[in-house]
Amino acid sequence: MFSNGKELIKFIKDEAVAFVDIRFTDVPGRWQHFTMPAHGFSEDAFSEGLGFDGSSITGFQAIEASDMLLIPDASSAFIDPFMAHKTLVVICDVKDPLSGNWYGKDPRLVAKRAEEYLKSTGIADTCYMGPEAEFFIFDQVQFNTDPYSYGFKVRVADAHTDGEALGDGYWTRTKGGYYPCAPSDKDHDLRSEMVLNLEKVGVEIEIQHHEVAVAQGEIDMRFDTLTRVADKILKYKYVVRQTAAVAGKSVTFMPKPLYGDNGSGMHTHQSLWKGGKPLFYDKKGYAGLSELALNYAAGLLAHGPALAAITNPSVNSYRRLVPGYEAPVNLIISARNRSAVIRIPMYSDSPKAKRIEYRAPDPTANPYLAFAAMLMAGLDGVKKGMEPPKPTDKNLYTLPAREARRIKTLPGSLDESLDALEKDHDFLLEGGVFTPELLESFIEIKREEAASVRLRPTPSEYALYYDM
Repeated sequence: MFSNGKELIKFIKDEAVAFVDIRFTDVPGRWQHFTMPAHGFSEDAFSEGLGFDGSSITGFQAIEASDMLLIPDASSAFIDPFMAHKTLVVICDVKDPLSGNWYGKDPRLVAKRAEEYLKSTGIADTCYMGPEAEFFIFDQVQFNTDPYSYGFKVRVADAHTDGEALGDGYWTRTKGGYYPCAPSDKDHDLRSEMVLNLEKVGVEIEIQHHEVAVAQGEIDMRFDTLTRVADKILKYKYVVRQTAAVAGKSVTFMPKPLYGDNGSGMHTHQSLWKGGKPLFYDKKGYAGLSELALNYAAGLLAHGPALAAITNPSVNSYRRLVPGYEAPVNLIISARNRSAVIRIPMYSDSPKAKRIEYRAPDPTANPYLAFAAMLMAGLDGVKKGMEPPKPTDKNLYTLPAREARRIKTLPGSLDESLDALEKDHDFLLEGGVFTPELLESFIEIKREEAASVRLRPTPSEYALYYDM
């Protein structure tokens, strides 16, 4: 960890770094980058910035106001384990060169402002987030969106595809992938390689395992503060994809790439602390939760429909969030119950371990925006003293219809989530954390994505209606 530019420049020279890779994040949540020879990277970059064309970045500037600056964050630097020549990566924040102000649409700065706002409220001084981002590993992927040939095909070593197994006769049955040993778990060594590469770039890993679906994996990182863990999610996605690519495979973080099997979520554990002490624990409270924690959870549930636009921001997200299937859509709180949107893990009685798990998000979310939005929703619940709906410890997937109708649920489509966000977003604007301009750009981008899918007929429609 480097505290300033001077320390980083010294490291570059001492370690004979050949290149510096400059990275930042667009509005949808993809890393963007350019690379410069290390000898051209100086301390001036930390004060004067590095110029780039903001009009070429999704969700940023119009062409008539395209010049923008990147300000490196020395504390974010790490050596990229995949580059042929020794390359140091540094993550940057975005600044407007004319006003000299930090850029309101920079997702990373939204996360930083959320942490600053938390401190300003006096409620807490630290928000910890612990995301669990699942993914699929495919051996072959083909897809086509041509008007006359529309569809996709994937092949995986641990599944029967086209009536055949690609591998050695051992495979993962549908919904049978949770914790099988080799030889059925064919990606164990690949996931272990991913873990080693993640730890090289400063992402501390707790466990890795095969997930429920065919070809699905999960690697769990240790929790961290909000902005730092958002940085780590982008490192995580980069490293997992790169490691798979080196092995001749590919990884997708799509929530629902396969019909009939489980999808990928990004369950996010979260807690508030103040002065080094946890605030979510009360031995006498429901599931060991303090009143503050229940208020925080109530804020997440109250703003759940609007949050979904940010935490589940793809059309594909809503192939996973379907009532009655494996993903939680019921806006309710419950201890141990994985069918509720908010679950209270009960593994430990330690006050430090007490947290809530918001189970709706998926890994197509921009982590800076998603984590900031969840914090802002929770804080709104605390400030307003919101109470969550009565907890239920029943299996919400099997409730009688009359009882199920009384429970509010997440929206059923991206368009519905965006409608909710347009109506309910004032809580995000508190303290200037999100800006109206950012939300407008985000909604516009996502409306276009939803329309592009809605306009296209699918193979399933041919199967259903071609002979009508």
